[in-house]
Order: sequence, then C-alpha cells, then structure tokens
Amino acid sequence: MKIRNYCQVLLLSAGLGCVVSLSAQAPSTRWSIGLSGGGDYNWHNINTHYQTDYHYAGAWGWNAAVFCQYDFFSWLGLRAEVEATERNHRFYRTSTFAGTDYTMHNTYIQVPVMTQFSFGGEKVRGFLNTGVYAGYWLSSKYDGTWYDDVSNTTAPLKQDYVFNKNKDRRANFGLAGGIGILYIPAEHWGISWEGRCYYDMLSTVKQYMQVKDYRYNTTLHFMMGVSYRF
Repeated sequence: MKIRNYCQVLLLSAGLGCVVSLSAQAPSTRWSIGLSGGGDYNWHNINTHYQTDYHYAGAWGWNAAVFCQYDFFSWLGLRAEVEATERNHRFYRTSTFAGTDYTMHNTYIQVPVMTQFSFGGEKVRGFLNTGVYAGYWLSSKYDGTWYDDVSNTTAPLKQDYVFNKNKDRRANFGLAGGIGILYIPAEHWGISWEGRCYYDMLSTVKQYMQVKDYRYNTTLHFMMGVSYRF
C-alpha cells in the first residue's frame, strides 16, 4: 500500500474524531501557544507514462512550527500553525542512464488550520486533528549524482533548482489530519507527540502541455511539541 493510501486512512481516522463520545466534562476557554518539530517522510506521486527507467521514491526531511490553539471546551479546540517543512523525494534512473540518483530537497512554508477533538484524563489525553492547509514552495535543490552519457561518467550533482513560472505551481493546498497524545505535567505546560498527514489537492506542475503531468506530494510528519497553557 502506497503512502497516499496510508494517509487516506489517517485522515479518515482523524475525521471520525467528531463522533468521539462527548461525556460530561467541564467547559474550558483557554489559549495555548507552543513550538513543535521533528522528521517527515514525503512521497512524490507521479505518472511516469512510458519512461520505464524513471523512478521516484520517498525521502526524509524535517519540520518545525509555531502554533496557537483556542479550546472552546475540554474536548474541542481550534488550532492554527505556521510551519516550515521539507517535502523531499528521490529520483533515480536505471538501464542506460543508471548513475543518475539524486534527492530533491523542497522547502515549504505552510499554514494548517485544524479542529482538535480531545479525550482522556487530566494528565494524559489523546487527540485527533482534522482540517486543511495552504502553503508556498519556497526553494528546491538537487543533491546526488548525474550520469553523463556523452562522457560515460557519473558526476556529483549539487545545485539549486530554478523555478519555471510556466511549469511549476508553487502555491499549495490540501487536507491535514493527525493523531497524538498530550501529557500535562503541570497546570500551564503540555508536551505532545503526534503523527500527521499532509495530503496535497493541487498538483505541483501546471498542465501547460497536451500530455497531462499531475504530481502530488503526500507527507507523513512525526513531531514533538511543547506548549504553554494560559
């Protein structure tokens, strides 16, 4: 099962948070702010058509964010973040051009807005986040090797990617969802661990040619956060 299928399951699970049992709990109206960060794994979904020697694979990256949350009740909150993240992927060729093998390091700025459903006790609580995000593709660079068929040699490849305004769609939008645990060691402090999926709804390539070339990123985040609860 490809990573996009796993993300569909994760997003569905997060969406089902709205049917979590809402047993009697004291209302809460408090703000919290915090920082989070960790690693992520991105899959670049693309149809290579007839190019059987073209191969795309997932790659690891990093993420870091600042966030704020307003809790309407102890079980329901609204969360917004500003996040910098890498959404990388690996490209390599086989057959005649074996030796071309590099990672595309893609840096994005993203703003997810999510509803959070929470459940559990006073010290340890589970939560489900579900919502949407918008973002922008800031930069990209190659890092790996390139095979030159003229000289029949493989050379290092390390350079910035130059964006093409006719081809590259740098604006981004998609669905976001996650599952996590919040630990509250003291009244005003929280520590969280979360697995989250970002599922692109827009192709990173504009359809400017007759042959359609849709490409989508799907990213799994594994993060830890620290928050101050007012």
